[in-house]
Amino acid sequence: MKLSSLPRAELRRRLRQEGLGLNIGPFTIRLNSPLTVVAEGLEQLYGAFTLTSDTDFIDFRVALNAPPGLRRWFRPQVIFSFDGFIPFKPLPQIQAFAMFEWGLNWVIANNAHQYLIIHAAVIERNGVVCILPGTPGSGKSTLCAALVCKGWRLLSDEMALISTATGDIYPVPRPVSLKNQSIEIIQNYSSDAVMGEVVMDTAKGIVSHMRPPQMSVEQSAQQGAPGLIVFPKYTAGEEPCLVSLTRASALLKVAENSFNYSVLGLQGFDVLGDLISKCDCYEFSYQSLDAAKETLEALI
Repeated sequence: MKLSSLPRAELRRRLRQEGLGLNIGPFTIRLNSPLTVVAEGLEQLYGAFTLTSDTDFIDFRVALNAPPGLRRWFRPQVIFSFDGFIPFKPLPQIQAFAMFEWGLNWVIANNAHQYLIIHAAVIERNGVVCILPGTPGSGKSTLCAALVCKGWRLLSDEMALISTATGDIYPVPRPVSLKNQSIEIIQNYSSDAVMGEVVMDTAKGIVSHMRPPQMSVEQSAQQGAPGLIVFPKYTAGEEPCLVSLTRASALLKVAENSFNYSVLGLQGFDVLGDLISKCDCYEFSYQSLDAAKETLEALI
């Protein structure tokens, strides 16, 4: 049963009371929240996701609630909690859905150590998985969103999950986080881009999320085999430039972008080394999304 099949009143009742269970890639979560902005975000962006059954094991239990006291009414705020633990300071309540996305990223990165977790967008074309590691401002999410709108499969906007047992990449095709000018760029680039509410004045600037393609969500159980690692960098005024990396250089750069490489220790080194051995690795600077698309598609 998909979230979109729930009547609005039932969706909000579950969020307020027993919690709403969702299958998100390899994880099951249960979310509790009485906040309208959270319910609206789920309706806009999570309609294609399936609901958990009553017998499913729940990996992560999270909640978004208003704090007690005057903050419930005066300049309302929201608190994110995970199994009763509150890892972040409160944010303005208008940012509640974005806080759900950011908080879930934190929960996965700090608890799913059956995977080597790399901060990267992950997309697939013709059976070849491309990992796009990137620091903030590199343009990885913008490039990811553009390619997904043009037929690439979305595995993740935020993290590559590499199984420590098999080396396969597990999809987590959640909404794509876009910031500042990237929001308008993607809206102008593709009429297929469905955007959630635009939230102003966050710590990351102006933020909105793009709905993941239904096909990508429906293929959440299909792992991928890594084939490319591309470090993207948006560079104004330049033609696309693709530079091959040695495997040693690529290993060091990917390790720097990993959430839990040091936690996994020797196992993390072995998994990362195996990943690098399977991939062609590049640095890639671009300005035009169309030219970037042509360049990456030529690689596969």
